[in-house]
Amino acid sequence: MAYDGSESSKNALRQSVRLARAEKSWIKVVAVVPSFDGDLDLTGVRDVSKVIEGPARKFLAEAVEIAQAEGSSIITNIEQGEAYEKIVDVASAENCDLIVMGRRGRGHLHKALMGSVTARVIGHTDRDVLVIPRESQVGWCKILLPTDGSKYSEAAADRAIDFAKSYGGEIAAVSVVDVTEEFHVEAPDIVDKLVIKAKAVVEDFKKKSGAAGVKAEGFVREGEAHDVITGLAKEVGAELVIMGSHGRTGIKRLLMGSVTEKVIGQAACPVLVVRS
Repeated sequence: MAYDGSESSKNALRQSVRLARAEKSWIKVVAVVPSFDGDLDLTGVRDVSKVIEGPARKFLAEAVEIAQAEGSSIITNIEQGEAYEKIVDVASAENCDLIVMGRRGRGHLHKALMGSVTARVIGHTDRDVLVIPRESQVGWCKILLPTDGSKYSEAAADRAIDFAKSYGGEIAAVSVVDVTEEFHVEAPDIVDKLVIKAKAVVEDFKKKSGAAGVKAEGFVREGEAHDVITGLAKEVGAELVIMGSHGRTGIKRLLMGSVTEKVIGQAACPVLVVRS
C-alpha cells in the first residue's frame, strides 16, 4: 500500500486493512521520499537522511495509528528514490499480490493521471493495482466488468468471478461498441457486426460465470467506452470496477490507454486493474 499522508491515502489504508482482514493477509505500507542528490541546501545538517525522511516517518506513524484503530497491525517501510519505481520494486521483492493506491479529486486526476505515480505504477508492475477514490469503500456484492474478449479481459473476468464467488457477489459485464457518429452513418453494417460480436462476448462470459456458480447480467452499449463504463457503474450500483491492463513494453508502459485512464479518473467506486 502506497502511503503519502493525504486524505485519499488514509481512506485507501482503511480499505486495505479491511480487505486484508477478510482475506487473512498482511500489509506493507510504503512511503517514498526523494533521493538526496546534493542539490538540497542542507549546510550544517549532520544527518541528511533524517531530514529527508522526517515527513515520511510522521506519515507512517499516522498509518500505524489508523491500522490499530481498525484492529490490525501493518509493516511500514521508507524508500528513497522515484516513487513509482520503489512502489513497483517493493511489491515485487515482497511478492505482494496487490498494490493499493489512493486517488485524489477527480478533476485533478482526470487531467494529470497519465503522468502520475498511479499511471506509472500500473504501467510498470506485473501486479494487480487497486485504485481507491477518496471517501469510497471497496465492496464485492456488485462488480462491473468491462470486457472485449481479449486475453487481458479474460484475466479480469477470472478475477471478478473469484471475488464474486468468495464474497457472494454478482457481476455486471459490459461490452462497449465505441464508434464515432460519422462511422455509424457511413458504415452501419460494420457497426452491426461489432454489436453482434459484443453480444457474443457478453454471452460467453455469462456462461463462464454461470458455470462457476456466480450470477451475472450482460450489457452491450454504444458510446465512448469510459463514459459508458462509469455511467453503467452508477446505474447498477457497482462497488468495484475490474478491468484488464494491456501488456506494453518500453515507453509505452507509461501509457495505460485512454479508457483505463479515464475510468480510473472518473469512477465513483474503486477500480481494480488486473495484469494478465
